[in-house]
Amino acid sequence: MPTDKQKETAIFICQLLSNLYQPINLFRDDIRLKIIYILVGINDGLEILINQDENWDFET
Repeated sequence: MPTDKQKETAIFICQLLSNLYQPINLFRDDIRLKIIYILVGINDGLEILINQDENWDFET
């Protein structure tokens, strides 16, 4: 189960991506790694990882 900080960050990021007209292709809560994984972009060119402590990283 994601933490409240992770949920708030995920909502913020999804809203931002939506405003930029970027398709969200995959949204996954990985309970084993305790991260939220979001795959974004027309060519799946952007990966976003949200850690338990609300920190998030871009992977390309």
